[in-house]
Amino acid sequence: MIAEFGLAALWLAAALAALQLVAGALVLGRDEPALSALVRPAAVVQGVLAALSFAALILLFVETDLSVRLVAENSHTEKPMIFKIAGAWGNHEGSMLLWVTIMSLSGGLIALIERRLPERTMIATLAAQAFVGLGFYAFLLFSSNPFARLSPAAPEGLGLNPLLQDIGLAFHPPTLYLGYVGLSVAFSFAVGALLTRQVTPEFARAMRPWVLGAWIFLTIGITAGSYWAYYELGWGGWWFWDPVENASLMPWLAATALLHSASVLAARDALRAWTIMLGVVAFSMSMIGTFLVRSGILTSVHAFAVDPERGSFILALLVLYIGSALTLFGLRAGTVAEGERFSVTSREGALVVNNVALSAILAIVLVGTLYPLVTEAFDIKVSVGPPYFNPVSALFFLPMLLVLAVGPLLRWRRDSLGRVQNEVVLVAIVALLVLAGVWFNTSIGLLPLLGLALSVAVALASVLPLRGRNLRRLPLAVWGMVFAHLGIAVALFGMSADSAFTKEKLVAATPGETVEVGPWKVKFETVEPVAGPNWTALEGVLSASYSGGKARQMAPQSREFWSPVQQTSESALLTRWNGQLYAVLGDEIEGGRWQLRLWWKPFVIWIWLGGLMIGFGGFLALVGRVVDDLKRRSLQQRIARRRRTAADEEAAA
Repeated sequence: MIAEFGLAALWLAAALAALQLVAGALVLGRDEPALSALVRPAAVVQGVLAALSFAALILLFVETDLSVRLVAENSHTEKPMIFKIAGAWGNHEGSMLLWVTIMSLSGGLIALIERRLPERTMIATLAAQAFVGLGFYAFLLFSSNPFARLSPAAPEGLGLNPLLQDIGLAFHPPTLYLGYVGLSVAFSFAVGALLTRQVTPEFARAMRPWVLGAWIFLTIGITAGSYWAYYELGWGGWWFWDPVENASLMPWLAATALLHSASVLAARDALRAWTIMLGVVAFSMSMIGTFLVRSGILTSVHAFAVDPERGSFILALLVLYIGSALTLFGLRAGTVAEGERFSVTSREGALVVNNVALSAILAIVLVGTLYPLVTEAFDIKVSVGPPYFNPVSALFFLPMLLVLAVGPLLRWRRDSLGRVQNEVVLVAIVALLVLAGVWFNTSIGLLPLLGLALSVAVALASVLPLRGRNLRRLPLAVWGMVFAHLGIAVALFGMSADSAFTKEKLVAATPGETVEVGPWKVKFETVEPVAGPNWTALEGVLSASYSGGKARQMAPQSREFWSPVQQTSESALLTRWNGQLYAVLGDEIEGGRWQLRLWWKPFVIWIWLGGLMIGFGGFLALVGRVVDDLKRRSLQQRIARRRRTAADEEAAA
């Protein structure tokens, strides 16, 4: 009965979404207070029902109910419990139910806690959220039912893709989905504001925490996904411009631009239409990414759940949502006032330049991702990878970093470079010194060289806004900006160092042989059989010492899973502050020799450390914004109470 309960909850949630949409539309068309009172409760109950439906699916996986088709195709009785649970979202139907659940819960939370928007704008926002949600409910109920029964029940499950049986992939998809779907809230806010023409600083303050929350989860999800691909796929790389990687990067770029644009609107009442447009674009990128991942239209090592037929359904939703929003924007954008003006030399001006650069990089990634589709229509197969993405995106990324270094030093509305010339000269001198020092002592490529110099410059510029200020009284939002910008510098340093200084050694080694890679000496001791809960493996035993220091053990494995049957390579890593040693065990070849691949990757761990710092900076900013909003709301309530008291006293007198 658990499956039937889950399906019934899903149908009821869909019905409430329909009620929410119809009631919201009627309220906007005619002022209907009775219907208006229905919208918020409908959104809250819808979120609860969707969450119950997803909880039912998790329970089916926990119990390994093999009478449910989805469980039989994606689980196994002998699988560890954490991967049984992860199996609930490690497939097409479950991941889409997770998508709908997050979207519905977001709508319910908006209905419960958001009180800053005018009531009509709030109703329009919730109606737009229901409009988006209804399409996905229809997708699940008519095309991808996660609770479909199997008759007779399977005697045993097929298991989960072994690449997904990793703790990183147990948490990475939910994190990324929180970011993807969180941007649906920005989309709904934008549509709601367009419908009521209420694009105000208060609107931006209401939307900003939701965008910030989605952006934090996207940042952490991309960082975690990059590290998972690095250690799990066994190829030693952390980013390949794979279509699925690009699918997560595009909404992040749009969300980053939206976040800064919303801050300008909230603080200075400017960039109104631009903020609305970015709200639409950010969710559009989430939809395009979902279509690319689910349709199977592009080949990717990450595309685990693809179906061209159901991909067409998502494409129809994409056209419906984005087409409707862009049409509305075209009709209403002219009625949205321009907002306050500002000087080019101001913090707003710097943010606009970075917005333009981020949008250009987004366009470059989008074109590079879709270009193979266009050529394939003419029977020409091409692949687009790092030779295109790296230099072309650098044309905008590097200037953007220069502006990022100067922008936080500028004042709002109007400023002059002369006021900050000492800081700018200091940052430029440091960058040039690093550039010259690295150039004279190494023979690395131009892009890594520029990356190293700019990373140091951005790191220095990131902490300059703290100079001369009382650090204990500094707003959390400022600390968040400093940490996020510093994280960009740290990640850029890691990327540049890894690209410039990585050493690789591919050998056919016999037990007892020693291999040198960079500063490491690695002794290949032996190969032993080991077993796990649902796999067996051959495990290489390595002793590695750094610059003649104490030897440390490494144990790369070649695993064989038996349900489904698949072989995987499990890399072994030794981490130091200045890099990682990466080892992969290959197959046995003639003469008792084994394929062994070793990398020394200087400062590679700084890439993900920087990603976490960026996310932490966003978290600090979010907490700061929420605390400020609560204080502002409390102050407004106190003022209102005093006015009521004064009015009562005056009436009594």
